[in-house]
Amino acid sequence: MSSTADTRPAQQPPGGPAQPTVGDKGTGLGLTSATGLVIGSIIGTGVFTMPAVLAAAGTSSLIVLAAVAVGAMLLAVMFGQLTKRVPKADGGLYAYARHEFGDFAGYITAWSYWISSWAGNAAIVASWVFYVDALFSISHPSGMTNWGIALLGLWVPAAVNLAGIRQMAWFQNITVVLKFLPLLFVGVVGWFFVSKANFGPFNASGGSLYSCIGIAATVALFSFIGVECAAMTAKRVRNPRKNVGRASVLGTGLSAILYLLVSAAVMGLVPHHALVGNGAPFVNAFETMFPHGTWAGKLIAAVAVVSGIGALNGWTLVTTEVSRAAANDGLFPRAFGWTDRNDTAWFGIVIAAALPSLLMLWRYTTSTGLTVFTYLVDLTVVTVALPYSFPPAPSSPSWCRGAAGCRGGCSPGTC
Repeated sequence: MSSTADTRPAQQPPGGPAQPTVGDKGTGLGLTSATGLVIGSIIGTGVFTMPAVLAAAGTSSLIVLAAVAVGAMLLAVMFGQLTKRVPKADGGLYAYARHEFGDFAGYITAWSYWISSWAGNAAIVASWVFYVDALFSISHPSGMTNWGIALLGLWVPAAVNLAGIRQMAWFQNITVVLKFLPLLFVGVVGWFFVSKANFGPFNASGGSLYSCIGIAATVALFSFIGVECAAMTAKRVRNPRKNVGRASVLGTGLSAILYLLVSAAVMGLVPHHALVGNGAPFVNAFETMFPHGTWAGKLIAAVAVVSGIGALNGWTLVTTEVSRAAANDGLFPRAFGWTDRNDTAWFGIVIAAALPSLLMLWRYTTSTGLTVFTYLVDLTVVTVALPYSFPPAPSSPSWCRGAAGCRGGCSPGTC
């Protein structure tokens, strides 16, 4: 199927195809900010329950986590290479699929990823509300109270993104530092308080090793969703051909190291029987390190609140950029491509906040809404798998021939 780009004249600068312009002007995300975007999108609120879920599988889960981390690093490398080779890489996974397979594949990829992103934001903010309640000692909140808190978690990142890419980058970098350092503290200093007796059996699943791996792989795989964020926002990254790959690898690598250090440390700090099924394992970990630290619960809640708002900030940008890229190619409604004088796709940002806001209203006001919410979270998991299935294909047969015959790749049919 021919792509839309093949039938419309493209405005190209002398000497080559058009590239993302924002980054070339020096107004986009630099390497540090793009790396922060990747870290902030990968590490959300789920990290605070990850050790408990992994402990249910046993210490073998750490090996599974490491294996998945290697796979995520390979994906990060692939995204960097594809960004170099695809002439117009705005939208990342969407752009790769459309370039190789045409408009239909591009549309399906963009639609699936867009749905998974805003529905995923609803899932993040649902967990975020729980930590806000814990931080401010809000006991037995009403549904409307929690919805008001959820609106705060969705629209503050939207406002930051509407202010411009520089403000978004500043906010993202601050939240990454504020959540990364406390977690790193547990992952490093915590080892001085680890007890070997706390580590559970190699296989604690109660079933076969296969079942054990399945439990660990599920949480590990979805812990690395976000590795593609620098590629998805290539239009907003300075010098994307170079920095998208670097940011993807650095962000994924640092997240992987933190995941492994923290998960293993918490397993050694909290007895296995107390860790499995624990909804707040980091509180127990801090209490082991600081026996008289009654502030541990509040600290973890505060870090989780910062972590969640940072993740929502990054995913708001990602959701916006995939819809903008598809709109600019005529595959989404034109409104998603509307921009202000700062080249901010304001309509896409508003929709990225409005849809999960409505979903959360349904979730908090009706029992049916809770069921629908659960199904949509499951839909997030399912729909995000489809966009990941397309990129590996362009990096094999036709791209290999392009690399050999054209020194770095070419469009299909030109080699």
